[in-house]
Amino acid sequence: MTVVTKPTLAFDRVSMTFPNRLRRPVDITLLDGGSSALSSADAEMPARSYPAELNLPEFDAVLDDQAKIYWLYMRPEGRPIMTRGLLRDAMIALNHLGELFAKPGQAEAPARYTVMASRTPGIFNLGGDLRSFADFVRRQDRAMLEAYGKACIEPQFARSTKMDLPVISISLVQGDALGGGFECALADDIIIAEKGAKFGLPECLFSLFPGMGALSFLTRKIGASMAEKMVFSGKIYSAEEMHDLGVVDVLAEDGMGEQAIYDFVEKNDRGFASRRAVYAARQVIHPITRAELDRIVAMWVDAALSLGPTDIRVMERLASAQDRRCALVN
Repeated sequence: MTVVTKPTLAFDRVSMTFPNRLRRPVDITLLDGGSSALSSADAEMPARSYPAELNLPEFDAVLDDQAKIYWLYMRPEGRPIMTRGLLRDAMIALNHLGELFAKPGQAEAPARYTVMASRTPGIFNLGGDLRSFADFVRRQDRAMLEAYGKACIEPQFARSTKMDLPVISISLVQGDALGGGFECALADDIIIAEKGAKFGLPECLFSLFPGMGALSFLTRKIGASMAEKMVFSGKIYSAEEMHDLGVVDVLAEDGMGEQAIYDFVEKNDRGFASRRAVYAARQVIHPITRAELDRIVAMWVDAALSLGPTDIRVMERLASAQDRRCALVN
């Protein structure tokens, strides 16, 4: 069983450190293969080392080699939505994980778990780029809508299938997960959410539907009837409601989400092989295919191009609501 050293204080998701932990030299292997030895005189370091870090324009990836967790942190420029840059960087980070597994001469796998999380306090992700959607619909720009939809489902499909890597995938939701943000969380095996988190699919408010995986993942998790009810309602659900429905797997106290990840790993790591096999069997029983996601995106594009002026105005009002929500945390 892997022994996980748990943090004694709340984890700082911005600096990626646990405050007031043991000072000691830590060797960090950089992506270019070099290394940088940081002495205790340089900075206060966490008790565990991070041998692989990826800092992209809109995404961070950090491997905790002791707990075998590959942390995936969204950090979009501007509003915390599904920007094209974020989607691009997500795929780069996922491909980097594949490269870590392919590294020759390893005695064991570099990671057992992936965790999708957010650097934005109080917000996991607010969903699609509604202002761009409205512009594309006005211009009847099918090509741009298709390009955006396909950019969304590429990391969704990679994460839902784990790229055939022997890992368990987790989403850590701390704050609002709306629209495409909720769809992002659904792609993983497990959702761990802080009690203050909110979930919702607002697309029906402007006569559209969530086209980047929500119906596929929700139907497999809670059944078609409940999935459709959730989509048609446009309701904002609390984390506790999502837990009662079986969408959220683990509830954590606010501010203790990262601690809950380490607790989950410590509690369940001994049964990792059987748990991973069960999640892999899900994909055999109810496979998520790229063809399915592509077809749904095509339907989403057709539906978007049929929206009228009133729907576009509603979309723009929701985009303004995204701006106001973002302003509250800045």
